[in-house]
Amino acid sequence: MSDLEPDRDRIRATILDTLCSIAPEIDPAGIAPDKPLRDQVDLDSMDFLNVIIRLHEILGIDIPESDYGKLNTLDGAVDYLAGRSAPAR
Repeated sequence: MSDLEPDRDRIRATILDTLCSIAPEIDPAGIAPDKPLRDQVDLDSMDFLNVIIRLHEILGIDIPESDYGKLNTLDGAVDYLAGRSAPAR
């Protein structure tokens, strides 16, 4: 396991917790990592924006509007946020 795996796990857990706080009826275990999140958990555009805002607040990662599409799937969101949180080398 690489040094980045625990961070990716934390990011994944944060995303799932955030989704559950905004849409409490969802089952996080049932979320397919490669399918669009908004379709799976029936998020409207305002809910999706609230997810982005909450992720920014919790993780401290700036997410410009032009990058919102990169958070379309669970795996995509984890990849994007892990890349944005990785320390500069």
